[in-house]
Amino acid sequence: MTNSNESTVKVHYICQTYVEKDSGRDGQADLKIAKQFEYFTASEAQNRAEREVLAEDCAGADAYMISEDPNSGEIGTPSFLVRLGGVPEIDDF
Repeated sequence: MTNSNESTVKVHYICQTYVEKDSGRDGQADLKIAKQFEYFTASEAQNRAEREVLAEDCAGADAYMISEDPNSGEIGTPSFLVRLGGVPEIDDF
């Protein structure tokens, strides 16, 4: 029998893509999230990021993993598997 009070961490593998967004007056383009995909394995997320960054409208792509405590809803800090093309600074993530 399992104890329902035990904390089971769930790991999410995410591919997130970015597009450039015109920021206005200063003429510099900002990045915004375009798509997010969740996978069962790190390699699936990384492979998707590698494919997505080849698209003409994609500025960049991240593949990362995050852990979630389903009991508390707390989300951990992302651990990047790969960062390709134009991506935000890690501090902006």
